[in-house]
Amino acid sequence: MTNYRVRLPAEWEPQDAIQLTWPHAGTDWKPILNEIIPVYETLVRLLTGAGEVIITVSPTELNSLSKRMSQLGISADKLQIFPVETNDTWVRDYGPVTVETDHGLCLLDYQFNAWGNKHPCQLDNALTSTLVELGAYPGASIQNRTLVLEGGSIETDGNGTLLTTAQCLLNPNRNPSLDQTEIEQQLCKDLGVKKINWLQHGALQGDDTDSHVDTLARLCPNDVIAYQACDDKTDSHFSELQLMANELQGMTSADGSSYRLIPLPWPSAKYDQTGQRLPATYANFLVFNHLVVVPTYRDTQDGEALAQLAKAFPGYQVEGVDCLPVIQQHGSLHCITMQLPKGILNAH
Repeated sequence: MTNYRVRLPAEWEPQDAIQLTWPHAGTDWKPILNEIIPVYETLVRLLTGAGEVIITVSPTELNSLSKRMSQLGISADKLQIFPVETNDTWVRDYGPVTVETDHGLCLLDYQFNAWGNKHPCQLDNALTSTLVELGAYPGASIQNRTLVLEGGSIETDGNGTLLTTAQCLLNPNRNPSLDQTEIEQQLCKDLGVKKINWLQHGALQGDDTDSHVDTLARLCPNDVIAYQACDDKTDSHFSELQLMANELQGMTSADGSSYRLIPLPWPSAKYDQTGQRLPATYANFLVFNHLVVVPTYRDTQDGEALAQLAKAFPGYQVEGVDCLPVIQQHGSLHCITMQLPKGILNAH
């Protein structure tokens, strides 16, 4: 164990900013840039009402993006734009994992291998250290890690509990030389967690992350878990998500509390142009200060999803953002964002 205190804050704790990577023609978004960019613009408008937004953008597009933000009426003091090349936009998985320590905030820069070397990722893996050099995080130090870990694969309550999936963290395409005990020891040391709850079940068709927990089940305040349910017995997901729900019911937090479960409705099946099923999930929501942003899919269940998450986050402003374009590339809202805890933007 470390000889000083470490704590991974919960997402619903105070945040300075949300970090985004802007879609560009060098990414897989190229065929649908005209559909995906309005989603990002809507998101920035919403998020700047709750805090700041940091955007990394391809250097060739810096001026045009700055001009566009001004046209949208986005206040310049709520926005920081950094010109950095990236491979893709899934900043949840290659952005910094920020912990509190006795020495202040620390960015843990884990290795990112594009979910088991599925795609090029050298630029994305270097982004955090590049942004540190550019002065993006003046209120935090940085520590590099050799462990392969994506932000979307872990959930915490900020109070010693971690929720994750065996299918991702124990996958041989991530850390083949480490077993479950060794991975647990590393996470407990790095993140200050006392208990790790491992889901053995839960998977979505079209998800290429090997079952990130942020697509399946999310820790919420007051010992609540909001999870993606499936009530359609004819759907191929039914039994797997039912088994996951059963697992969640049996889990307890680090302090021994059992959870109150809030099921999220099951949207109708969504497909891309080739007929491949897309991972439409309401569990991929984002919490930013007083705001809960929920992915919607032009589906009859969208309203019910917002209502269920309002139960999980009483007193919060719950807003939907159309993410049907986002799932065309097999992720959703939470996957394209990374939160930066309070203090990270303020120099000591």
